[in-house]
Amino acid sequence: MSKHKQAKKSFLIQGSILAGAGILTKIIGFIYRIPMSNLLGDRGNGVYTVAFGIYNIALTLSSYSMPLAVSKLVAARLAKGEKQNAKRVFRDAFFFAVFMGLLACLALYFGADLLEGLYKRQGLSKPLRILAPTTLVVALLGAFRGYFQGHHNMVPTAVSQVLEQIMNAIVSVVASYGFIKLYAGSDMVYAYGAAGGTMGTLMGAMIALVYFVILYLVTRQDDMGTEDTEEALEEHKLIYKAIIFTMIPVILSQTIYQIGYTIDDILYGNICALKRVPEEIASSLQGVFNTQYNQMINLPVAISTAMASSTIPSMVASKTRGETGELHEKITMVLKLNMLIAFPCMVGMTILSTPIIKLLFFKLTTYQTVASNLLLFGSSAIVFYALSSITTAILQGNDYMKLPLKHSAVSLVIHIALLSGLLYFTDLSVYALVIANVTFPLVVCVLNCVQIARKVGYRFELMNLFGKPLLASLLMGVFTYVIYEGLFRVGMPMLVATAVSIVVSMGVYFAFVIKLGLITKEEMKQLPGGRTLAAKIYKN
Repeated sequence: MSKHKQAKKSFLIQGSILAGAGILTKIIGFIYRIPMSNLLGDRGNGVYTVAFGIYNIALTLSSYSMPLAVSKLVAARLAKGEKQNAKRVFRDAFFFAVFMGLLACLALYFGADLLEGLYKRQGLSKPLRILAPTTLVVALLGAFRGYFQGHHNMVPTAVSQVLEQIMNAIVSVVASYGFIKLYAGSDMVYAYGAAGGTMGTLMGAMIALVYFVILYLVTRQDDMGTEDTEEALEEHKLIYKAIIFTMIPVILSQTIYQIGYTIDDILYGNICALKRVPEEIASSLQGVFNTQYNQMINLPVAISTAMASSTIPSMVASKTRGETGELHEKITMVLKLNMLIAFPCMVGMTILSTPIIKLLFFKLTTYQTVASNLLLFGSSAIVFYALSSITTAILQGNDYMKLPLKHSAVSLVIHIALLSGLLYFTDLSVYALVIANVTFPLVVCVLNCVQIARKVGYRFELMNLFGKPLLASLLMGVFTYVIYEGLFRVGMPMLVATAVSIVVSMGVYFAFVIKLGLITKEEMKQLPGGRTLAAKIYKN
């Protein structure tokens, strides 16, 4: 096998490993969030999700960009054969993570009461104080994950994510239940339940950090006997400068993403208060949007996030070696894989929005119809968020770090103006959040694609990347609707009708993908387990 094909195959395998872990962690997330959501109730979910929105901003400012920055810097040095400088990047990044994580931890802990008043959410300070130390743990995790990703090894990140989510699931449900029982007589029982849910996030991050510490010590011991070639060691101040200047555009770009969510929370809470909507109703509707709707939308988007993480080190290596053709092939492959997943998820969730919500969130009685409608009208956000995530990674991997920031800023301005107008001048209420949620990533991905074509010289094959996946998904959707409605109308239980329609639709979609030539024999063979599948499908 040629070096070019080996690099391409490694890229696909590593991306698939991380995407597979992303899918698994999201599935685990679904499993535990369903009982926890039913335990917390609408108001508890409202507090829980707002607390997580604030926590995500703290992570973004302190450590969200750490894996990307470290993997990018480590990969660039390894591509030049500078192993010692790659290790120096990690060590300096680790100390930087300690500083930034501790800063975020203190700000979140001591600012919890202030934030509770700002968001007009009683009891918000309780989950925030438990989430505060988690920011430090996750910052350290980011340095470790970036180091191993920079070596084009996504397995440690994948394993750590699964371990983290399993621990998170167990502790979140148990702690939520325990806190609710313990404080059953309190008027703030919903807030204590939300605080119990955040315990899982802290414990999950801690178990993942323990795993990385052990793994690093073992691999460092293995490296002690190897001889490194002579290289000029970089000064620590230059490494810190590189880390900061790599992180800043990503931080600002992701901050805009996260600020979009928190601005939604603030605008919705305050405009509802201005229009004299009862706080309990506003909080419950916000909980439905942030929990039931976003939970469903974020499942397929997690695959794009995982693919984006694995894309950057590989693209940096191709760009460093000046291999433009290989770089463009990687862009095509990662875009194609993402759209092949995003489009059928969008169509499937649109058609099955009502049974999905009724089956998963069975205790959501008052706002069940609202949740179904949010998923029905807002499922297109899946495609736009997937595309915006991966195109942002493509620009960053090609050293255009500021462009995604500018695009996100433009989109945020449009987002705020649109949401404010819809909330204040119409009675759309929570549906305004969905409209704004779809608009934001749509603007970002359009602007990103324009700049990828201009700056990277990449030509988008619109029919192969977008047209055919959409066509295959729509054809699949016809089968999904007919099968579900047919089974449900003849008396099959909703669970059976939904499960059968999903399973059959997956097979139908795969058949359309092959028929339309969306995956070639060679591309399939490069995926994990693809050789066996290709041999059965492609006879010649």
